[in-house]
Amino acid sequence: MRKLFVYLRDYRRESVLGPLFKLLEATLELIVPLVVASVIDRGIVGADRGHAVRMSLVLVLLGFVGLLFSVTAQYFAAKASVGFVTKLRSVLFRHIQRFSYRTLDDVGVSTLITRMTADMNQVQTGLNLTLRLLLRSPFVVFGAMVMAFTVDRRAALWFVGVIPALSVVVFGVMLVSIPLYKKTQGKLDRVLGRTRETLSGVRVLRAFGKEESEIDAFRGENDALTSMQKYVGRISALMNPLTYILLNLAVIGLLHSGAVRVQAGVLTQGAVVALYNYMSQILVELVKLANLIINITKSVACGKRIRAVLDVSAGETVCADLPQGDPAYRVEFRGVGLRYNETGDPALQGVDLCVRPGETVGVIGGTGSGKTTLVNLVPRFYEASEGQVFVDGRDVRVFQPDELRRRIGVVPQKAVLFAGSIRDNLLWGNERASDGELLEAVAAAQAQDVLSVKGGLDGVIEPSARNLSGGQRQRLTIARALVRRPEILILDDSASALDFATDAALRTALRSLSYHPTVFIVSQRTSSLQHADRIVVLDEGRVAGIGTHDALLKECAVYREIYDSQFRKEAEA
Repeated sequence: MRKLFVYLRDYRRESVLGPLFKLLEATLELIVPLVVASVIDRGIVGADRGHAVRMSLVLVLLGFVGLLFSVTAQYFAAKASVGFVTKLRSVLFRHIQRFSYRTLDDVGVSTLITRMTADMNQVQTGLNLTLRLLLRSPFVVFGAMVMAFTVDRRAALWFVGVIPALSVVVFGVMLVSIPLYKKTQGKLDRVLGRTRETLSGVRVLRAFGKEESEIDAFRGENDALTSMQKYVGRISALMNPLTYILLNLAVIGLLHSGAVRVQAGVLTQGAVVALYNYMSQILVELVKLANLIINITKSVACGKRIRAVLDVSAGETVCADLPQGDPAYRVEFRGVGLRYNETGDPALQGVDLCVRPGETVGVIGGTGSGKTTLVNLVPRFYEASEGQVFVDGRDVRVFQPDELRRRIGVVPQKAVLFAGSIRDNLLWGNERASDGELLEAVAAAQAQDVLSVKGGLDGVIEPSARNLSGGQRQRLTIARALVRRPEILILDDSASALDFATDAALRTALRSLSYHPTVFIVSQRTSSLQHADRIVVLDEGRVAGIGTHDALLKECAVYREIYDSQFRKEAEA
């Protein structure tokens, strides 16, 4: 957690002024019982009305100044805590954006969402409370005891006895509760993870009629969280009754001994009231301190989890002095293999492939054969476990990630568009592109009808592009990639929702592009690949064949099997 305080550096002044003004407020609070005692002893008992009025005005003044100090302390504490978390959240989000696909898989999206939201909010709350109360509560507790000795030493011995007893109860409950709160947070993470998974897959759940089973599974997770929260709540609930019992016993003893001494003329009535007020202040501050420590403990746990994400390597370190490839090739794979985890089976093995500038390469294979994995190695979304991947003769690990990806246009399997206008989404490819360049890319992607239906480039795209069909989304994502005018274009099964005629028109348009990019087309359709310069056939992570459509039909059994399984459908179409 201490490593995170570097982001508090810009708020050092607020971090000092917040506690300082809170201590000033606490000082005024410790003076109030003495003023009340003076009102009672001289103003009421002594029948000095003028003194009573003056002291009452002092009380009002103390209250008003204390309020100003309190509001000022709250302002500085809030500014420091909100600013700290804002900066920390920005740093964390920027760090997450640099994660490789492998790192995202390892950490998990639901975990990252929890770190960015719930954990950040807890850290903000903990820091705010710390700045306001961490010094104030101990200061009031010990200050009240000291002030009690200034009123009457003998009566103040009750404070010496009750403070340790109250501390044992308060901090005992706290020490038992802290580990349980950590377990509760873990169960909350599981509930959040299941909620996210269920909501994101709600259509699949309904399609298979699994609503009830998912409700039962969620209820199990939720009940476990509820049970743990109830258990912790019952333990925490012991704090108030036990502390109030101890306090009231101490108050009874204090009042009894005070009454005897008042009757004997040793102690004044105002002094007894002042001692009672100090006793009440001690109880309130001890309970505050216990709750504060619980909050701090939660915040520290959340801070450690945030720190753990920040400590995760992005997986995209830039290397130097790596062997070079042949600059005559746009993309080159040399003995490339990939395992998604160290103990798992290889997703790719021994891939050797050289692709020249302007060449169109198709990639086909059965489900799980490694098609997407292969093309994801080019922009370095994943890093090869063995072998090397070269772009223009340079190992991809030599490039800065941004530099490498500026040269590549990627259209992933899942067509993702963001809320806003069509123009806003297309400009992701090149923020400086003119409307003419946008329209050119739209035409190449066969998406002119989308613009005509949606009102041109200013047409609105709703969140998750729910106002577009699957084919419309795919064509706009292709257009977005073409706006970049990439040297390398990767189409990862990105025409699966297109009809055969639109797919053929798209392939024709890609071959006619003036800048002649090197194109990788991943597809399950042999018809989408048969006009490619070469086709790579993958089978269980290995290259089963490389060649033209006609050559593979003669020489590659895997390709021929895929083609034969589709031939009748395509002929009928």
